[in-house]
Amino acid sequence: MRQLWDSAAALLIVTGGLLGMIFPLGKIATGAGVSAVVWSFVISFGVGTILILVQIVRRDFPQLDRHKLRYFAIAGAISYAIPNIIVFAAIPHLGAGFTAIMLTLSPVITLTLSLLIGLRRPSPLGIAGIAVGFVGAVIVAATRGELGQPAALGWVALGLLIPVALAIGNIYRTIDWPAHAGPIELAIGSHYAAAVILLLVGLVPAANFDLAPLADLPLAVVAQAASSAGMFVFFFRLQAVGGPVYLSQIGYVAAAVGLVSGTLFLGERYALLTWAGAATVGIGVVMTTKAQSRES
Repeated sequence: MRQLWDSAAALLIVTGGLLGMIFPLGKIATGAGVSAVVWSFVISFGVGTILILVQIVRRDFPQLDRHKLRYFAIAGAISYAIPNIIVFAAIPHLGAGFTAIMLTLSPVITLTLSLLIGLRRPSPLGIAGIAVGFVGAVIVAATRGELGQPAALGWVALGLLIPVALAIGNIYRTIDWPAHAGPIELAIGSHYAAAVILLLVGLVPAANFDLAPLADLPLAVVAQAASSAGMFVFFFRLQAVGGPVYLSQIGYVAAAVGLVSGTLFLGERYALLTWAGAATVGIGVVMTTKAQSRES
C-alpha cells in the first residue's frame, strides 16, 4: 500500500480508473431523469460525507482558517461544480465515451496554461505535444458525438469547456495549496463547498433540482458516491506527488474507461475518425509527459 501511495504512475491508474466511472454511471442517471445539477450534487455531497466519516473514525479534526476556506470555495467551484454540471448535461447529447474523450485534453491545456503564467518553461517537445493534442481535439470535435447521431455544435463546444475548467483547477490547486493541509481534508472541504454551490444553483427553476428520480437508482447512487470518494483520496495525493501536468493525465485513463464502458455496456458506437482523434490526443499527452519528465 505504501508503494501505491508514493508511486505517481500507480496513483494515476487508480485515480483515472475511478474517475472514469462517472461517465457510464452519469449516463445511467441522466437517462433515468436525474438532472445534471442533482447528479453533480450527489457526487460532491457523497464524497464529502463519506470522507468526513473516515476522518471522524480516525479522530482527525483539522483546524480551519481563511486560506483553507478560500481554497475550498474556489477549488469546489472550478474543479468540481462547474465541470461536473457540464459533463452530465453533455452526456445525453454527446455520449458517455465522447464526453470522456474531452478529459484527454486536460493535460495539454494544463501545460499551455502553465507556460502562459510562467509556472513552467516552454520546451520544443512540450510545445509539439500541445500542437498534436490540439489537432486530435479538432478531429474528435469534428465527429460530433456518437456514430449516426451528430450533436449540435453548441454541445460540442460546451464539452470542450470541460478540460478548460479542469486545467484551471489543476493550476489553482497547485499554486494555492494550503500549508500543512492533508489531501482528505482538502477533498472534504472542496466537495462540501461544491455541494453548497450546487444547492444554490438548484434554486434556479431551470436547474430542475428534483431528487425524486434518485429513488429509482439506489445502487448507482451508492456506486457513484463510493467510487468518487475513493478517487479523491488518491486524487489529492497524486496532486502532491506528480504535480499539475502529471495529475491532468487522469483524464486519459478516465477516457479509456468511458469509451470502453460506453461501447461495451451502453451500446454507444463511434466513428473510426473519433478513435483516431482520441489516439492523436493520446500521442500529444505522451509528448507533454516526456517533456515534463525531462524538465524535472
